[in-house]
Amino acid sequence: MIYTSAYSSPLGSILLAADEIGLTGLWFEGQKYFANTLPEGRISKETEILTVAKDWLDIYFSGKEPTFTPPLHSAGSEFRQAVWRILLEIPYGQTITYGEIARRMAEIKKVTHMSAQAVGGAIGHNVVSIIIPCHRVVGTNGSLTGYAGGIDKKISLLKLEHANISHLFVPQRELHLRQGTGTLCKRYYLDEPD
Repeated sequence: MIYTSAYSSPLGSILLAADEIGLTGLWFEGQKYFANTLPEGRISKETEILTVAKDWLDIYFSGKEPTFTPPLHSAGSEFRQAVWRILLEIPYGQTITYGEIARRMAEIKKVTHMSAQAVGGAIGHNVVSIIIPCHRVVGTNGSLTGYAGGIDKKISLLKLEHANISHLFVPQRELHLRQGTGTLCKRYYLDEPD
């Protein structure tokens, strides 16, 4: 049986889901793939696992690093599960690139190369946002892309963790100028005024 409960965060409403083993979902209201893994027969009820997850969120949103991880039971392919395990290893307040995760996955799979796009797909389908910290993954060039909850929430979560985001940017638009090898890219850096 799947049980659900709502959590009111400073960044908006969150839906939590759990079974008897662990947390099966954590989504910001309205995010991409919102509650897409929930069965129709779910029950809205507070459980011990959901309470532990809410305690974790209370600590996290107070600006502190939680010292525990709620029990997790997220469903996904073997590949997605392996990527999500790597996400769980990213230290609080730090970032890692899609390329670095692809390199680690290549080592795990004992292959010479792993697609950063395949890794990005697995990260994008993370069903336990925040606790499995997909918001800590950035582009190799420092771009902030690919957060199902929205780039604004990704930035807010990184700021909450006091991550160094001065080198990161949100790509606003790219203008490709085919003059020689040059490409002009307008970047909105996070420390620039609007």
